[in-house]
Amino acid sequence: MTPPLGIPYYEHIRDLQTTASPSKTASLLLLNSAFQSLRISGLQIFTMDQRQEGELNWRLSAHPITLLVFLGIRIGALMMYLFGVLFIDNFILVFILTLLLLSADFYYLKNIAGRRLVGLRWWNEVNTTTGDSHWVFESADPNVRTISATDKRFFWLSMYLTPALWVGLAVLAIVRLVGVIWLSLVAIALILTITNTVAFSRCDKFSQASTFANSALGGGIVNNIAGGLLGRMFR
Repeated sequence: MTPPLGIPYYEHIRDLQTTASPSKTASLLLLNSAFQSLRISGLQIFTMDQRQEGELNWRLSAHPITLLVFLGIRIGALMMYLFGVLFIDNFILVFILTLLLLSADFYYLKNIAGRRLVGLRWWNEVNTTTGDSHWVFESADPNVRTISATDKRFFWLSMYLTPALWVGLAVLAIVRLVGVIWLSLVAIALILTITNTVAFSRCDKFSQASTFANSALGGGIVNNIAGGLLGRMFR
């Protein structure tokens, strides 16, 4: 039976329960509960969609595996430096494992995570003739690829927070007068993390400048064409 206009379907089912037989009433109750659950789940989905934009939740990432590996390596290097000696008696092994994690973080961020999470990549080229080196920046076309706001927030927060933590550890190591081997490890960590931070920051600025220049160039061409057409019309 079709419900009258203006009456929600679940309310119409509730009204039919008073006039239907016991078996039909049970069926109507099941149908009514199904409609209620659909309404609740639909509301939850709508609410989740409303709060997805830019939240620091890895489940909302466009590339969750890449994001988790990226964060895992970065956090792993810090944890190995801070707590490795509590679980591993050989401090040389702790040094080597921390150095390997730092190297993996540098490589993964530079070649994989930056490209997949924020559409940025950089490298350094050396001119074999002159011996001069220069930076090369690459960015994804914003008209072709949309960057997830969640990935972007995770990426840049980690990009600036990690070097700051290593700076704090360097100050702490100097104050506590730890061995030269630990100071050298912190120095390596600072060099690798700051290099990536500076390079990706410059790459991002280069990308924004290129986008602005392309927009301005496109706008200038359109204005010239429009001006030419109007000039011919009113000649």
